[in-house]
Amino acid sequence: MTDPSQNAASRAAPAGRPSDATAAPGWHAQPIEQVLKALDASPRGLTGSDAAERLRRQGPNRLPAVRPRSRLARLLAQINNVLIWLLLVSAATAWFLGHGIDASVIVAVVVINAIVGYVQEGKAEEALGAIRNLIAPRANLLRDGHRVSVDAAGIVAGDMVVLEAGDRVPADLRLVRARGLAIDESLLTGESVPADKHEGAVSGDAPLGDRFCMCFSGTLVTTGQGTGVVVATGTGTEIGKISTLLHEVQPLTTPLLRQINRFGHWLTGIIVAISVLVFLFAHLIRNMGWADALMSVVGMAVAAIPEGLPAVMTITLAVGVQRMARRNAIIRQLPAVETLGATSVICSDKTGTLTRNEMMAARLVTAAGRIEASGSGYDPAGTLSLDGKTITADRTMPANDLIRTGLLCNDARLAEHDGRWQVVGDPMEGALIALAIKSGLDIEAARQAWTRLDEIPFDSQHRFMATLNRGGDGRSVIHVKGAPEKLLSLCAAEARPEGTAALDHERWTRAIAQAAAEGQRVLGFAVKPLAAAPQRLAPGHVEGALFLGIVGFIDPPREEAIAAVAECRSAGIAVKMITGDHAATALAIAGQLRLADKPEALLGAELDRVGPRELPALARRATVFARTSPEHKLRIVQALQSAGDVVAMTGDGVNDAPSLKQADIGIAMGRKGTEAAKEAAEMVLADDNFASIVAAVREGRTVYDNLRKVIAWTLPTNGGEAMVIVSAILLGFSLPLTPAQVLWINMLTAVTLGLVLAFEPAEPDIMQRPPRGRHNALLSPFLVWRVIFVSLLFTVASFSIFDLAIARGLGLEGARTMVVNTIVVLEIFYLFNVRYLTGASITWRGVLGTRPVLISLATVIAAQAAFTYLPPMQRLFSSRPLSVADGAIVMAAGILLMAVLEIEKALLVRLGLFQTGLGMPPRRAGPPDGPQPEPGP
Repeated sequence: MTDPSQNAASRAAPAGRPSDATAAPGWHAQPIEQVLKALDASPRGLTGSDAAERLRRQGPNRLPAVRPRSRLARLLAQINNVLIWLLLVSAATAWFLGHGIDASVIVAVVVINAIVGYVQEGKAEEALGAIRNLIAPRANLLRDGHRVSVDAAGIVAGDMVVLEAGDRVPADLRLVRARGLAIDESLLTGESVPADKHEGAVSGDAPLGDRFCMCFSGTLVTTGQGTGVVVATGTGTEIGKISTLLHEVQPLTTPLLRQINRFGHWLTGIIVAISVLVFLFAHLIRNMGWADALMSVVGMAVAAIPEGLPAVMTITLAVGVQRMARRNAIIRQLPAVETLGATSVICSDKTGTLTRNEMMAARLVTAAGRIEASGSGYDPAGTLSLDGKTITADRTMPANDLIRTGLLCNDARLAEHDGRWQVVGDPMEGALIALAIKSGLDIEAARQAWTRLDEIPFDSQHRFMATLNRGGDGRSVIHVKGAPEKLLSLCAAEARPEGTAALDHERWTRAIAQAAAEGQRVLGFAVKPLAAAPQRLAPGHVEGALFLGIVGFIDPPREEAIAAVAECRSAGIAVKMITGDHAATALAIAGQLRLADKPEALLGAELDRVGPRELPALARRATVFARTSPEHKLRIVQALQSAGDVVAMTGDGVNDAPSLKQADIGIAMGRKGTEAAKEAAEMVLADDNFASIVAAVREGRTVYDNLRKVIAWTLPTNGGEAMVIVSAILLGFSLPLTPAQVLWINMLTAVTLGLVLAFEPAEPDIMQRPPRGRHNALLSPFLVWRVIFVSLLFTVASFSIFDLAIARGLGLEGARTMVVNTIVVLEIFYLFNVRYLTGASITWRGVLGTRPVLISLATVIAAQAAFTYLPPMQRLFSSRPLSVADGAIVMAAGILLMAVLEIEKALLVRLGLFQTGLGMPPRRAGPPDGPQPEPGP
């Protein structure tokens, strides 16, 4: 209970902050008289002077603007990650070594990436601005007993606001008067049906969606009128609390960036350590001069540093962005591409994401039986069936009177736009029109045949709507629809096929309870023939009506979402529904979507009683979270992340924005989503289709696979080159390669062979693998083994070819030319091997390759021919022409390498070491109900 002394605190509130009164809890649980007393308010409104004084103390009714970062700070932020620093270091190394073309290309990649990120960062900072725009610019108030229109920023606690259909609520209000008032609160609660409002207090622990005496800032009045006293403004409102949450959520580092950080530090440390050791060995043990030793180390470092790797990794991500865009998934932040591939849990909003956000009359229950309606949303295509047999509208149809009543006691209309049916008016009334069309009724003919004389609009007090209609034969009939319990109390009899009979209250109560338990919203229908039409219809005229039956409405799940959920489960990804709707409705939809074998629901009120230690296990077990607030959604996402899950969060409302920002990847709906949700998300679905998420997950896994393939190809090839030079220094041999020749190999193959791996298609089993662990290293045990094993094979092959060439009398320059060609050929054959990390490469598909592979192959062959045979290239790189026999020896080395690596891959698979070596969890039989315990790093 609020103490009137709150008013003193309100007067002392500093400017620009909500007063204690506006932040006080429990307004919905207090009688209106007590609320007015606590706020020192009057039904006539505040006086002008009082309002001005409160505005001075409380500050304006607006959300605080976030001070934007300077343009320079935003630009510098784009290069503040290890990936970009590695690019810049690679560019500096290439430039220092006189490789200006490579340096220019890498710098260009950095600049383009920074510009794109700069533009995207500017859009992201509009997230809070998108929420601020939801506050109505002007509002109608009572001041000094007179109705006035004021700027919404000038509203204060205690003001009396007048609401009408079409108005946006300017602040949080406690209703003083409500007449047929219904408000669309979907941006806060996620419910697809407007909430009916009344003045009476509700329970103190009622969730946001059940506070029927409250109106919240930013919501939209759909029907009726009302007057309410302002109890919260600015950041004290529910929308303000969301803005504060969104501002406080810290952006997360994606799994890829974390892995690249570890990988970059690891790689840098290894190269520096080896360089120091090699320099000391060459200078102190081999007695080489420090300059010669340093040049040898430079050659080794040039060979070891994969200067093309960062650029290729960035391009791989960019290719993934383009592929996802073609699948209607718009990526707003580049590293987020692969985050989807690591996703183990998708937390999805229900309304508009898993469902169509369109009401549909799914079931009719009359005394004759239960009739099922087929179709989807407001689309009038569909049929009605009784006991599996299709029925149409005629005089023998059991539900004909009920359907006609739903059509006549109705103020909505349906309209088709661009192939989609939309309702103008109340969603359930639109569903009743679609039902009438499915039954075969001629809508316009029926409405013309039954002229409306008068009506009683729906009101939360009498809880029904009634219309007085006159038929073509002169009969007058009252058609009624409303809360079924209310209609049962008003009706004296029910309609049966054989005629009128006594009302069976018990049977109808069971039917209503069954429909509600299945997640349906239920309306009752009745008629009352009149001997003579009254001049004006009154609620008392409805008493003694004839009960016709009930209709159950659902927000149907998307058909494509059902298939998408099944594919997610087969990929080891759990889908959890987080909604502001009722638990029964959410569980019914979860069952239809088959989110789990036995879906479990958890209420927001139950979440409030769960501590932070118990929540992660509970969050993993539950499938549905119902009657949730924005704070609940945020806690659920954080709990799952603390349990090791990589969480994707989908949503479309303002209430989803904080959790979208907290999630590893936030996914906003492009069509029905609010701007606040889009700006807080890393990905936007252009078609609002949950199935597009599955396509994006597939693409994300493909991107990660391709990144690993790039690394699996680049590190062993660079490692092999470096090991050749290190071995020569350690053994006191002549260098089989010069630094210039190493640069030639790296430049040629990195921008051709390495780059084509970014365009590789998905491997066949990519959606049958469990998600990889959050902490799995980018360099898995298998890839570490491959770096060592392939580097050794390259080293052995290079020295063997070098010695063979010397023995055949080719001389030092001819031998080095043959080694260069050998390494390039080995890299070509190794490319074909590494294209399939999880299967055999010697197949028709593997041998033929893709179009990018064939183009790069032709480019490398042409460039290498120029290196070997063109005089200018021979002078630049000290190369010499080779004979056909020399070429055959080089090709044999490549074929032998391919055979050895395929045997090695087959042995790993047979021994069961391949999956674990790749850093993948073991396969599971059957679709999981939730993510399994994550393996260690």
